Amino acid sequence: MIEPGTLLVAQPMMLDPNFARSVVLILAHDEEGTIGVILDRPTDDPVSAHLPTVAPVASFPEVVFSGGPVEPQVAVALGPVTLGTVGSIDDVETLDLDEMPVGPVRVFAGYAGWSPGQLESELEGDGWVVAKGEWDDIFTSDPDTLWSRVLKRQGGTIAMLATFPLDPEMN
Repeated sequence: MIEPGTLLVAQPMMLDPNFARSVVLILAHDEEGTIGVILDRPTDDPVSAHLPTVAPVASFPEVVFSGGPVEPQVAVALGPVTLGTVGSIDDVETLDLDEMPVGPVRVFAGYAGWSPGQLESELEGDGWVVAKGEWDDIFTSDPDTLWSRVLKRQGGTIAMLATFPLDPEMN
């Protein structure tokens, strides 16, 4: 069942370069579509370069993550109670840190979005593994291994997908 907090883990044969070997956290899912952020695509841009007021509470690594291909100029900030602040960078810039819950904040540029029925179609086509999200998935300090770690904890045949080579012809 897809609901906020669910993870979508790209199957190894996902061909879309936007989502290959990605882990997406679902933020909203209803009759109007689905919105999420890609958790394992850190950029080289430090949060401090774009959002200096948020930088003191940015989780390690303290960089902006590429949240998805939709509206990359929009910032999405997630915190301990999922701030869920979606808006322009100027809107996120005005966050009052004194009113925020204590804990890390992760900043994403852009988001992933699906129109009504689109994600369901991708799920029927075995494009994604659906998994339960955990706190450490959102704020992982090692985003490069998140895809394989989430698959491994699913157990059974799904766990074996974590060992699938990048290029099966080179196996």
